[in-house]
Amino acid sequence: MPKVSTTGLFEKALAGGYAVGAFNVNNMEIIQGIVEAAEEEKAPLILQISKGAREYARHEYLMKLIEAALQISDLPIAVHLDHGDSFELCKSCIDGGFTSVMIDGSHLPFAENIALVKKVVDYAHPRGVPVEAELGRLAGIEEHVSVSERDAIFTNPDQAQEYVERTGCDSLAVAIGTSHGAYKFKGEAKLDFERLEEIQEKLPGYPLVLHGASSVLQEFVAECNKYGGALPGAQGVPEEMISRAAKTNVCKINIDTDLRLALTATIRKVFAEKPAEFDPRKYLGPARSAIKQMVKHKLRVLGAAGRL
Repeated sequence: MPKVSTTGLFEKALAGGYAVGAFNVNNMEIIQGIVEAAEEEKAPLILQISKGAREYARHEYLMKLIEAALQISDLPIAVHLDHGDSFELCKSCIDGGFTSVMIDGSHLPFAENIALVKKVVDYAHPRGVPVEAELGRLAGIEEHVSVSERDAIFTNPDQAQEYVERTGCDSLAVAIGTSHGAYKFKGEAKLDFERLEEIQEKLPGYPLVLHGASSVLQEFVAECNKYGGALPGAQGVPEEMISRAAKTNVCKINIDTDLRLALTATIRKVFAEKPAEFDPRKYLGPARSAIKQMVKHKLRVLGAAGRL
């Protein structure tokens, strides 16, 4: 099946009251695990490539791996740039076959953020590529994105309407309390659902996105810590909050940290139990299976399973 745009995926998600899972990919095993999970759960899928993943694995390798998945699968799969930080990067991804891009100008003053997003939109739309933008700043660390709690800013509902109208962006990543990385909260997790409702009132029927939405599944944290890790106190967004958000206009929810934890915990376990192991297939294979099972679970949490 050919790659699809996020536009159609979002229309169905909004109508159906669920969110499409957007999973970050870095190598073959991660792609295989995610795609196999979505096939078995009969769920639409967004495969995200970050700037860091693109630098690590090269654009060409990742796109060929995704093309292979499309050849053997009937899934509707969108290929999305996660946290693009420049017009040049977005242009390169659009020209290179991505079906959706995110331009992140959230660190810029409001007017400069709008100008950057508008420039990307003006290039993307004539080529049939939708654009995600971000208003507000999530705390936490993820690759090139690093924001302290002090510098985190929740999305202003009044600004959101103006922002979307002036940029022409097709979806909006909102900051309502999620955070990048494994250490999301000090104390009890809280998402500002009242703010989310206000944003929806300002932008009725408009696709919203949640970044930093991994739940930091404790089974994998425990495995990492058991076999030499150092993640004491790591915690994420409770899954009941994610399920609640997925029933609103949030129709794309990003998952990255849980993928890393599933892969890392499994590899550490293999090496702990078999320290002499040196066949990559013997540790990457189980890691791929762990990713598959975790993604299957996430697709159910998002309400995306069985939507094809």
